[in-house]
Amino acid sequence: MIVISGEPFHPPAGWVLDEVEQKILEYLQQDAASHSYNSPEELRFDIRYRRYTIDAAEALQESGASFEVFADTYADPDYWDVTSAGGLRLRYGISPAEALQDIYRNGGAYGFECATAMIIVFYYAALQTIGQTAFNRLFPNLYLYSWHMDTDLGLQSVQTDFYIPGDVVYFNNPDFHSDSPQWQGENAVVLMNDLFFGHGIGITTAAGMIRVLNELRQPGSEQSAYITNVVTRADTRRLYRRSQTTVRNNSWIQKPSVIVIQHNETSISYKRYQSYLH
Repeated sequence: MIVISGEPFHPPAGWVLDEVEQKILEYLQQDAASHSYNSPEELRFDIRYRRYTIDAAEALQESGASFEVFADTYADPDYWDVTSAGGLRLRYGISPAEALQDIYRNGGAYGFECATAMIIVFYYAALQTIGQTAFNRLFPNLYLYSWHMDTDLGLQSVQTDFYIPGDVVYFNNPDFHSDSPQWQGENAVVLMNDLFFGHGIGITTAAGMIRVLNELRQPGSEQSAYITNVVTRADTRRLYRRSQTTVRNNSWIQKPSVIVIQHNETSISYKRYQSYLH
């Protein structure tokens, strides 16, 4: 259900959406939960961001970037310093937008785990949605690591079984093999046509994700992997407001504050998975 300023949404005259955007709009309308916006422009921003999230996930799959555990993270040293924790810290004097684009252009020079891949996808969708100038002003000290993100990117976790393209879901593998704790689960972007992208597994159906994870269980395990009801979404309303402020005030530059989204099965917290989640 879509609500604009407290009223049910009705598309204004002249709205033109492409096929993917129209489908995203339909998902938002069909959800029993309320999706509230201050204006039709804010809704359209959310739809556009979700569309670019799908594009960013598919492009990352095609980039050649590898899956690696935190300890083995690597990146193009012209753009990034790899921290001892396995994060990618933007080098001094480098454009955040150019560094992020290099991951997609030069993917063979990169290896990172799957939670970091989700953050990369979310940031790249933001870049495509708000443009390079606003992106560089909002995220001058870009840092890519697990579920750390800038407050202006703004991610939220909700508990729901209704997945909308552009969401990130989590496939839990409770009986993962002790020799491979990185396969405790898989973060995955919800794509179109009932497909998901998980860095390290690729693009497949929910059944395909579960089948791969089940192959990585303890020998003799009969407990299947499964998709959880915890969904992570970008706070596009905040990003919309902050990007508009940046566009209006070309001299304004913010140093980002870093927060961490956490979730588990009983409360919305990623802390449980953070040590091994790829």
